Amino acid sequence: MEIENKLEKIFDFLKTNRKHNHELQERFYNSVLKPFENTSEKIISLLYNIANTQSQPKIDNLAKFFIELHENIESLNSFQSFVEYVKPKKETENNFKTLYLGMESQSGWGKKTSALFVKTIFHIHNDEYSKELKIWNDVPKTVGQNDKFFLPVDAVIISIFKKLDSSVKWDFDKINAKLKEVYTESEIEIWDDLWFWGFITQNGTGENRNFEWNLNKYWALKESDKTKLEIKVIERKAEIFLKLIK
Repeated sequence: MEIENKLEKIFDFLKTNRKHNHELQERFYNSVLKPFENTSEKIISLLYNIANTQSQPKIDNLAKFFIELHENIESLNSFQSFVEYVKPKKETENNFKTLYLGMESQSGWGKKTSALFVKTIFHIHNDEYSKELKIWNDVPKTVGQNDKFFLPVDAVIISIFKKLDSSVKWDFDKINAKLKEVYTESEIEIWDDLWFWGFITQNGTGENRNFEWNLNKYWALKESDKTKLEIKVIERKAEIFLKLIK
């Protein structure tokens, strides 16, 4: 039960400190979307930015995806039309789960990037970010009762779970399944803040990561608040976070 107790404390920390990652995310969404005027340009910009968060993107596969998308540009007119465009045949609902499964089935897209795209679409339409960021008018503002939401799990988050319980070979599916034993689909979105606190408290790559406040990682985030006062606040809270994952 030890990991469950630790997860509960981490979740409380994330809920209490949403402000910091929220502000960073809003600046990122602005940088990606504001330069563009029309709907299709905004979505394509978002797709390119998210696809390129992969450590080793499969360029040929991604090129195939974007070529086909440009040939079906009308699919970008609305949430419903885009979900219809990517939707696997067996799915009947046009919701966040179907969007995730549809993106995962696209050439060059994986579980993490698909979940990241869905999370971003949810964020910019759920009325918790600037209204100017909204692209489509038909996106659900909440995660429905029969819908599913997936945490975009990458190496940063996997490293945290390894530290919490090294006996498990953690991956995208196992981490999402573990969280969903306790947390609702809507609460999974709160867990997305784990990446921010994990990124700025890790040093090194791969299996050899030290957990410590990493000022250079914080500065490496283009959208992070660079004021001295905010950095001090983040450093203090990062130290609290580090104690929670010991």
